[in-house]
Amino acid sequence: MDEGIIIKSLSGFYYVENENGVFQCRGRGLFRKQKIKPLVGDYVFFEAEQKEEGYIYEIKERRNEINRPPVANVDQALLVFSAEEPAFSTLLLDRFLVHMESLDIWPVIIINKFDLAAQKREQELLECQHDYQVMGYPFVFVSSKNNQGMEEIKPWLEQKVSIAAGQSGVGKSTLLNALDPSLELETAEISTHLGRGKHTTRHVELHSVHGGWVADTPGFSSLDFQAVHEEDLDVCFPEMKDRLAQCKFRGCTHRKEPGCAVKQAVEDENIPSYRYNHYLQFYEEIHAQRRY
Repeated sequence: MDEGIIIKSLSGFYYVENENGVFQCRGRGLFRKQKIKPLVGDYVFFEAEQKEEGYIYEIKERRNEINRPPVANVDQALLVFSAEEPAFSTLLLDRFLVHMESLDIWPVIIINKFDLAAQKREQELLECQHDYQVMGYPFVFVSSKNNQGMEEIKPWLEQKVSIAAGQSGVGKSTLLNALDPSLELETAEISTHLGRGKHTTRHVELHSVHGGWVADTPGFSSLDFQAVHEEDLDVCFPEMKDRLAQCKFRGCTHRKEPGCAVKQAVEDENIPSYRYNHYLQFYEEIHAQRRY
């Protein structure tokens, strides 16, 4: 029995790659009975006498799993935003960051289309870059059109399974094409009427890029917090997590309690106020979800 990684799932077939090539496989009926569905990124055991007639017999234990997009064993997320068209949003970025932190997936923040940024927007972005780098997050400006920042990204990809995530229209596929022109991924222009991009990526597929795997995923503009509990939200904000032991009360929610180290850090401008406001917004959203 051979071992490989599922690099694509399409029309009931799973495409498994190892050192001998790519094999088109079906899942055993046992998986359906157990309500287990193989995912892109799964490491599996399979048998295939021919490259078009294989069967997956076993899925190795997953390190993590994302439901949307459906990918397993992800090491890091390339969170792709655009400086303009659509405009960069710290609120949306923080939603992505909380989601990735809850799954223990390392985020890399990438701001594409930096060449389009006006002077005022450029200054705002530089200030955001400083804030997030202080928190420990990589934050890089790129331009897919002139290859700005590409050399900085490439070493991060080596020996990792990454997902490229972000709104539709931010240029995820264009970014991957700039990193490796041989990919030739389909791209689309922004709709001037709707102000957002078309969903050019219709399925999840792992692409071999600079010594690692990258999944170009269908774009989406919102993330819910179904897997995050309000009492665990603060650990998804690293600048808050570092101060939990300094709060007067154990289990501090950092909202109304006295002696809160997080609120003090906000007052002292050691935590950006917009990050704290997003925390409060997410807390209320999660709390409201739990009531229904």
